[in-house]
Amino acid sequence: MSQTKRVAAIDCGTNSIRLLIADLSTDADGIKTLTDVERTMRVVRLGKGVDATGQFDPTALKRTLEAATEYARSCREAGVESVRFMATSATRDASNAAEFIDGVIDIFGEFDVAPEVISGEQEAGFSFTGVTAELAGADQADAPYLVVDIGGGSTEFVRGNTAAEQAISLDIGCVRMTERHLLDDPPSEDQVWAALADITEAIDRASTAVDFTGISTLIGVAGSVTTVTAHALDLPAYQPECIHGAAIDVPDLVAATNDLLRLSRTEREALPYMHPGRVDVIGAGALIWRTVVQRLARDSGITTVRASEHDILDGIAWSQA
Repeated sequence: MSQTKRVAAIDCGTNSIRLLIADLSTDADGIKTLTDVERTMRVVRLGKGVDATGQFDPTALKRTLEAATEYARSCREAGVESVRFMATSATRDASNAAEFIDGVIDIFGEFDVAPEVISGEQEAGFSFTGVTAELAGADQADAPYLVVDIGGGSTEFVRGNTAAEQAISLDIGCVRMTERHLLDDPPSEDQVWAALADITEAIDRASTAVDFTGISTLIGVAGSVTTVTAHALDLPAYQPECIHGAAIDVPDLVAATNDLLRLSRTEREALPYMHPGRVDVIGAGALIWRTVVQRLARDSGITTVRASEHDILDGIAWSQA
């Protein structure tokens, strides 16, 4: 006998807050599937200034709680049975995080939900599950996988075959690197080199915890990666169905990231697939992704990289099975 449970997953990071409402089904043979009902993203920049001040900006906090109120309403209207709310990099770093957590508890009321402030390693594990669950029955020649999740405040690296085996989280997100280094429009060469030094040092540290050799498939997730992919594909609009699973040759990926880094914010804003909330930070996100890809090309000999529209949100939903 098949069973279906409607669940909601919320991921609140440094740059955006996202909602997935999905039907989690189990058929008579015990096979589980996850079917989207609603997938929503709002750029609220909760982590604005956290790297410098160590606390949430009141205006950013207000924006985030307003978005959470909308998401709670969507959950009620959709008949959601179970909600899980994850808070990641910015909330780990902010000294006034309790104000955010208490606000979410009030907003979600009858769902009895409190934001779970998860570690970077936990974040990486959820991302890996979200990306690879649909590959469970695929040819294992594609494994081992390296999943890289580039967020606003941090980037997670997680390696595995059928499950996460090695993971690390590092503070090199697109918002953090923009606020720390890429201050001009477009950024100066000196600023790019300073950011690159930070990113390279972090990736070197990642390689001591996560083995970058022998990787068969490199998969990038989150807005920086999907926007770079849209740019490499020269899409006429943001088209998730074209981005999800797309394989891009390494030279084309590097060219796309270099181009986004070079463009002014006005030029980026004019791109048909660019979300307004990513205009100012996509250069840093592209630089992080380029550096990761070049490192894996060196260490594992990869020639293509893949993008996924599935990520930590899907992993949070799957965890409610």
